[in-house]
Amino acid sequence: MTITTAPTSSSTDTARAVLDAAFPGGIGAFIDGKVVPGNGETVTLTAAATGAPFATYSDPGAEGAGVILESSVRGAAAWGELNGFERAAILRNVSRTLEAHTEELAILESATTGKPIRDARVEAAKVAEMFGYYAGWADKLTGQTIPVPGSWHTYTERVPWGVIVAITPWNAPMFTAGWNSAAPLAAGNSVIIKPSEFTPASTIRVAQLAHEAGLPDGVFNVAPGLGQTVGAALTSDRRVGKVSFIGSVPTGRRVAVAAAQAGIPALLELGGKSANIVFADADLERAADGAISAIFSGAGQSCVAGSRLLVERSVHAQFVELVADRAGRLRVGDPLSADTEVGPIITAQQFATVNSLIDAGVQDGGRRITGSALPPHLTGSALAGGHWVMPTLLDGVTPQNRLETTEVFGPVVGADAFDTEAEAIARANSTSFGLAGAVWTSDVSRAHHVARSVNAGTFWINSYKTIHVAVPFGGFGDSGHGRSSGPGVLDEYTQTKAIWVPTRAAGSPFPSLSY
Repeated sequence: MTITTAPTSSSTDTARAVLDAAFPGGIGAFIDGKVVPGNGETVTLTAAATGAPFATYSDPGAEGAGVILESSVRGAAAWGELNGFERAAILRNVSRTLEAHTEELAILESATTGKPIRDARVEAAKVAEMFGYYAGWADKLTGQTIPVPGSWHTYTERVPWGVIVAITPWNAPMFTAGWNSAAPLAAGNSVIIKPSEFTPASTIRVAQLAHEAGLPDGVFNVAPGLGQTVGAALTSDRRVGKVSFIGSVPTGRRVAVAAAQAGIPALLELGGKSANIVFADADLERAADGAISAIFSGAGQSCVAGSRLLVERSVHAQFVELVADRAGRLRVGDPLSADTEVGPIITAQQFATVNSLIDAGVQDGGRRITGSALPPHLTGSALAGGHWVMPTLLDGVTPQNRLETTEVFGPVVGADAFDTEAEAIARANSTSFGLAGAVWTSDVSRAHHVARSVNAGTFWINSYKTIHVAVPFGGFGDSGHGRSSGPGVLDEYTQTKAIWVPTRAAGSPFPSLSY
């Protein structure tokens, strides 16, 4: 399959053309290696860059979810019959196949979500890397031999849960599809990805390519559709072994409650309100570049976005000016343009939310430094109706400002000054979130002290926003629980079984070691 970006009259036309090339029969659930149309409520996909619809598909509904689950149960049984070496070989081929299709995947992601093509290319390559990384673990899931009193050989095995349901968000559908499927597949589970109803296309294509690379039928299924129908059905069915969820705190809690009521454990990766702390002794030019990347890459639609900028008072004014200058020079525009650095907000609902929170930040005393009217190349083109929010910096965002604790999920950063290290740490820890954060300083001792003191699952020193599948990722508090990457995530996707073998004849009955 070849997807190109031949010039069209608008981003809406491009999205439609790219989607037609990827799915000639339209979008549907991916079941047993085939795209199957739903028969429920119609879902409309909208081009973020223009605000215009470009495609529709039908929700599978609860009945369709049941069909997908039946397929995945069969897939789990077939996949589980393979040994780790066999699974590793297939996953390595999945990695190579995805790598060969990175440009196609990047174009599909950019055209259907509004993500800048340069970012989508990086993410497509990372998805291939994820499968390669976890392929290396598939044949290394070992148990233990445990000495116990008496004449016993006692050992453990790590066994898969069976069917894993992964609910992924609209801000990075392709990236999170790989992030939430490679590890459970390596552990021997089948996977159902339930992508956001707004951005299902790239996830379906990833699953197609994985199937073409050798995954058996039913091992990697995709259930596009609405949360209240297919999502609710998948998270409350006892045929599901475990649920993983990436998204907002309120939705994550509802998913966790529904799963718990069915006796299903859940792995949650939720929101953040991360502090980016800059001390006066930092390399301010480098820190300003880091602050720009922390909040404006992905148009701020990132759970780890550095949305709170805390700057030591003696350099506060200077640093805000550096950030404002850089923000004003960012290239905002057509996602499929190679020059674009900041794209649109992906959904209309989130676009309205971001604008309302900017207004709230100003009402609460924040001073708007950047983020005014749209430039002529947006207002005077087919892009005028898109979900555009210019990179926005508000200064004087105090603890009393709603932007101090409310996740915006858009290109909006609130800055404020601090006087002491203790104050900076206290401000960083003043929210219910604990996902990420950073410190910029030339003092090594201070850097490590602040890193230890801030409540965050990921913390950067003199950098921001680098993550890798080999490193644990997750949060504290309202940012969720469990870790969704690194070698340790394989423990999330397996259960430990203990096996007892008598090593010499014993009387009848066997002596009991139970409690």
